[in-house]
Amino acid sequence: MSAADKILAQMKNNPQGDWKIDTLKGVAKRHEIIWRQPGTSHVTFRRSDGEKLTIPAHRPIKPIYIKLFIRFVEGG
Repeated sequence: MSAADKILAQMKNNPQGDWKIDTLKGVAKRHEIIWRQPGTSHVTFRRSDGEKLTIPAHRPIKPIYIKLFIRFVEGG
């Protein structure tokens, strides 16, 4: 199990945690999901199938966005 997979498992167990946008970017990179943040307060993640997810880069990241990110990474 890679570090990114362990982080994803921790997110599943604790979506209310104090997650940073850089952590999400790292997990996305490991799962071959590209991201962009063109000078805005939001980060857009895009899978190879064209699906995208936009998350506000404010701390703390709300649990609903962590849950959406988990589903997005898992392909759901």
